[in-house]
Amino acid sequence: MTLPTSTSATEAEQPRLGELAPGLVVVGVMLAVMWGGEIIDLLPGTPFNGWGIRPRSTRGLLGIVFAPFLHVGFAHLISNTIPFAVLGGLIALGGARQFVAVTIAVGVVSGLGVWVLGASRSVHLGASGLVFGYITYLVSRGLFARRVLWILGGAVVAVIYGGSLLWGLIPNGRMSWQGHLFGAIGGVVAAYLLHAQPDDDEDAV
Repeated sequence: MTLPTSTSATEAEQPRLGELAPGLVVVGVMLAVMWGGEIIDLLPGTPFNGWGIRPRSTRGLLGIVFAPFLHVGFAHLISNTIPFAVLGGLIALGGARQFVAVTIAVGVVSGLGVWVLGASRSVHLGASGLVFGYITYLVSRGLFARRVLWILGGAVVAVIYGGSLLWGLIPNGRMSWQGHLFGAIGGVVAAYLLHAQPDDDEDAV
């Protein structure tokens, strides 16, 4: 006689493919928009890059939404595609809502930082602000959530991308270091908002 098997607690906690797919689909859609926009921008009369972040300009505020999808040529786009896919994919494993929440938090903090502190008459483009935010989110979320596996994963991310993170924060005239800096800040903000745990010794009111 055999008894029906029941799903163990460990198996129940393991994410299923159907739960992982939506977040990864969102990452794929964003990349598709970036590449599609860059291809269309090759056509005459499609100056998409004019919709980047223009510091302290009313129109430039719209760039906070559009800038991550716009790039200065395919070399720029390719340099952002791989880290965006890898880091965004890691975040998306936690679900579409988590990925979207992190992306919005990083995008807003990065975009506003550029809009306030960017050089006058400049236009800022690219997804690198999001990439820098994804790095710091993955590095810091384990500390806020107090989860050992996340801390170890964050350490791996820091080893792989830490050099690029520090290099990208150095001010220079070739890239938007403001977007990198505030993107990194936005990643920590997102980790705190999503994963900070209350102190156990505080009394509930």
